[in-house]
Amino acid sequence: MFEPIPTFMYSGLHLTEFDEIRKHWDHVQNASFSGIPPSYAYDADRAEEQRRHHDMMPYIDDSPSSSPHLSSKSRGSRDTLSSGSLESTKSSEPDLEKGLEMRKWVLSGILASEETYLSHLEALLLPMKPLKAAATTSQPVLTSQQIETIFFKVPELYEIHKEFYDGLFPRVQQWSHQQRVGDLFQKLASQLGVYRAFVDNYEVAMETAEKCCQANAQFAEISENLKARNTKDSKDQTTKNSLETLLYKPVDRVTRSTLVLHDLLKHTPASHPDHPLLQDALRISQNFLSSINEEITPRRQSMTVKKGEHRQLLKDSFMVELVEGARKLRHVFLFTDLFLCAKLKKQLGGKSQQYDCKWYIPLTDLSFQTVDESEAVPNIPLVPDEELDAMKIKISQIKNDIQREKRANKGSKVIERLKKKLSEQESLLLLMSPNMAFRVHNRNGKSYTFLISSDYERAEWRENIREQQKKCFKSFSLTSVELQMLTNSCVKLQTVHNIPLTINKEDDESPGLYGFLNVIVHSATGFKQSTNLYCTLEVDSFGYFVNKAKTRVYRDTTEPNWNEEFEIELEGSQTLRILCYEKCYNKTKLTKEDGEITDRIMGKGQIQLDPQVLQDKDWQRTVISMNGVEVKLSVKFTSREFSLKRMPSRKQTGVFGVKIAVVTKRERSKVPYIVRQCVEEIERRGMEEVGIYRVSGVATDIQALKAAFDVNNKDVSVMMSEMDVNAIAGTLKLYFRELPEPLFTDELYPNFAEGIALSDPVAKESCMLNLLLSLPEPNLVTFLFLLDHLKRVAERESINKMSLHNLATVFGPTLLRPSEKDSKIPANPTQPITMTDSWSLEVMSQVQVLLYFLQLETIPTPDSKRQSILFSTEV
Repeated sequence: MFEPIPTFMYSGLHLTEFDEIRKHWDHVQNASFSGIPPSYAYDADRAEEQRRHHDMMPYIDDSPSSSPHLSSKSRGSRDTLSSGSLESTKSSEPDLEKGLEMRKWVLSGILASEETYLSHLEALLLPMKPLKAAATTSQPVLTSQQIETIFFKVPELYEIHKEFYDGLFPRVQQWSHQQRVGDLFQKLASQLGVYRAFVDNYEVAMETAEKCCQANAQFAEISENLKARNTKDSKDQTTKNSLETLLYKPVDRVTRSTLVLHDLLKHTPASHPDHPLLQDALRISQNFLSSINEEITPRRQSMTVKKGEHRQLLKDSFMVELVEGARKLRHVFLFTDLFLCAKLKKQLGGKSQQYDCKWYIPLTDLSFQTVDESEAVPNIPLVPDEELDAMKIKISQIKNDIQREKRANKGSKVIERLKKKLSEQESLLLLMSPNMAFRVHNRNGKSYTFLISSDYERAEWRENIREQQKKCFKSFSLTSVELQMLTNSCVKLQTVHNIPLTINKEDDESPGLYGFLNVIVHSATGFKQSTNLYCTLEVDSFGYFVNKAKTRVYRDTTEPNWNEEFEIELEGSQTLRILCYEKCYNKTKLTKEDGEITDRIMGKGQIQLDPQVLQDKDWQRTVISMNGVEVKLSVKFTSREFSLKRMPSRKQTGVFGVKIAVVTKRERSKVPYIVRQCVEEIERRGMEEVGIYRVSGVATDIQALKAAFDVNNKDVSVMMSEMDVNAIAGTLKLYFRELPEPLFTDELYPNFAEGIALSDPVAKESCMLNLLLSLPEPNLVTFLFLLDHLKRVAERESINKMSLHNLATVFGPTLLRPSEKDSKIPANPTQPITMTDSWSLEVMSQVQVLLYFLQLETIPTPDSKRQSILFSTEV
């Protein structure tokens, strides 16, 4: 479970296909079962192509003034079919009846698809017997070993699907709404291990077949003329296929295994006995796909190359290109011989997608620019964090509105308008958020700059390109006709169909996790020579990845043992990534690509954050494999609703979890000793630390400091001087987080939330200042002390990358979040571990309150001797 589960945005069957399936259903009802009966061709490729033609993704226009938006025509065809073709039904009995009727049509389509697939497997099996018989003669066409390699596991695949078809056909013949088929799909999913073996052998099979074709003309003739029996009404009883085409069919089949289950599950009521079985089959299928994701690269040939040559699509993705200082959304395609950058054109009449090629580079001419080669590295236009957060707030508000309208059963037009707004905001956020440069250079021309959010993706693209460049030896240029044909083929070849927006998700898909993920990075093995090693952790948030934590550098070793724990905040996250770097202290050996001097990536990997696996709150151990290196991790998740609960004070000793008034009175000080000590140490050596207060400290160090402060250890200052400064920052945050009552108090919290929402600036200032000065004296003085410190941290923003807004994001919920009795904790602790958008809006409000005070130049206090009372010993 170390690779991402592919996202299939399957919208079900479309209007043109319903007529065909109805015909097939009538045929099935009247057929007498004998082997595999003839039927219409419900072709998976065709259905997939039609689906993509109807599903227009959001696009960004090339004009600088335009903003990303979802074409209103894009879902027109789906709207004509009961508001979304096969959308799940949840309300009235007629809708339920209609859903069950749809279940019948879906199963009919599955039967037809199985017929087609079985005919392809039969076509592969037909030459096996004569080839095997000839292998024992004096003039074999192929050796037994070659036959076994090329046709590996094909007989087993045929038997599995023949058994599935034989079981499904009679049940569909004797149809009723309570008919059970879930056991068949569950069994089929449990046999996916055969596909594992087939996929593992696939590349070797293709290489062996190619060599055999070159060495034996008879086999070359056979491999180009394999005949598959037609299952549709046609004058021709068979269709000619190549061996290469047919061997790809099982690979293609397994990548689509979740599509059928998603659609069938959508039309199976939760009360139906099939529902749990289909859910289990879907889980098995998704987990299986996640394990082989990288090995099922599409090998479909485009129509733009000379006969005998093969141009295959290896990888494609959406990226933001920097064009004359403006950000443009692009769809980039890596083929076996070239790198192509395209723009999705506006739909004409909602009929089909079209791409417009912006530029391409043959891989033999492509290089990655270095600092020395680049005369002028273009400035990246940075979007202020405040603007990005404003987009996030708007996204949360719109999601809240959509849920409210759904609960009120408002018309679909209202919800569609809101979804369009949501798509616009999410597209804009994804366009504006990435800031990491990824540059490609054409040796015969200009350079191009993309902006991405993660070093993981940048490294992945470089690795894929460099690996393929080893196989490319000739430069070339495409004619305008060839380029147009290649660009047109991208519509069918693309593997990534949608920008990663929540608007594109099915209702039953996981919205991701909200809360805190504790990660222990234990150790790593597999390094071939001693070096200086460290790891970073990334998680996705609002569709893009953010660096969240970094281990210490383990020097001069092949087996680092970090054993460091980090607490990472999740915002709708679904994936955890880890990157392992070699720390280069010698500047001459540093990587100098993309205008940045960086350490070298030694390996990278990722795991899916599965809510079902993480629900039980126990530590989950796993090993991530990356380029021969293995990193051992443990993860544990706590939902935000529970991790942010303030607990009532149950002790009078120590400082953590004790009311601030009790601590200051005991210490005879206006500001708790722990706050003063942590601030002093951070100002001594942490003001220029990149990501101070944002990057997680080592959890074991934080717990050690917490224990030392609680017992009033006299050596705590010595301990702090030897610890990583991020651990000290983490200890300070933990102190405020564990206060039984927030620094802004439970009583005044609602007033602060209302005051920050005032639109009149004069009224807002008067309200906010009066509320602040109403705080109890220990709370007020401690806050003013912390406020001065945070402002000094922000003064070094150019170095530490911590703006006032970043600091407000970190400390806002910590200082304002109300105690348990006022928190919005779900009544049922077994609810799914997600966060409501209203909770998200509450967090945003807390951030805005702190940001308001951080941005005020001066704050008048009731005591003019403010500085003297900070360290006063008066009670």
